[in-house]
Amino acid sequence: MSFSAADITAVVVSFDSAQVLPSCLAALAGEGVAAIVVDNASGDASAELAAQHGARVLRNARNEGYGRANNRGVRAATTPFVLIVNPDLEVQPGAVSALLAAAEAYPDAVAFAPRLVEPSGRVFLQPRSLLSPPHLNRARTIALPEGDACLPFLSGACLLLRREVFLALGGFDPAIFLFYEDDDLCRRLREAGHALVHVDGANARHGRGRSSAPSPQRRFTARWHLAWSEYHMARKWGLPVPGLGKTIENAAKAIGYGLILNQDKMYAHAGSVAGALAARAGHSALARQGLNEAEIIA
Repeated sequence: MSFSAADITAVVVSFDSAQVLPSCLAALAGEGVAAIVVDNASGDASAELAAQHGARVLRNARNEGYGRANNRGVRAATTPFVLIVNPDLEVQPGAVSALLAAAEAYPDAVAFAPRLVEPSGRVFLQPRSLLSPPHLNRARTIALPEGDACLPFLSGACLLLRREVFLALGGFDPAIFLFYEDDDLCRRLREAGHALVHVDGANARHGRGRSSAPSPQRRFTARWHLAWSEYHMARKWGLPVPGLGKTIENAAKAIGYGLILNQDKMYAHAGSVAGALAARAGHSALARQGLNEAEIIA
């Protein structure tokens, strides 16, 4: 069976992503891939720009987070494959064909990722994770695959998935607002007996962190959720939770940066402290954002 671009729907989650979204959607259109943009209540023109570039736009009344918004987009798709794409990523010519060729060549695999190239030219791989086997986390250097390779984790920045398998596993963990959703998904796919393939012949350029404009408040929120999600992953998978020493260290750094008036780093470390304390107290990441974990957005 041969697959074509008509068998894929790209799902792009936007949140104040107007600066990068047009290039992302133009690259997908160049590959013949239809797109669904799930807009997380952006304050800029993200939704309007997406519609102008031919995407189907699903507007969330609130920022639902990365995983929950992607789940909504995947449910709305009808094709056998979905391509999860960050708005600051541009698939390169031939990337979609290479991913589909891999899906045909490796029928036991359910997730396929391209080679991600950052603006510096660095190729990003994701073998290290809280959920990685310890021997991989100890590796000082990362060897780039020569050809296609099965990896324990693939980045959610650009990920081709067999839609039915993704939905059967419940999609991204809806309890997470931000961070580690892709690690968790990859771990669940592997636990279910599926392979994950890094496709060497597919390339994508990733802006990495350019999806939304930075601000001290957004750094606080991001680091809050990063810390919270670390605790959530540890508890979910029976791993040691982060020690209190890390929280104390971040608190000291927040105070130090505050004294020298470095607002960005002060907010970042303060967010780490607040997220860790909230997780230790058993508070929900979704409750912080005013969301209901039981609510499924259609």
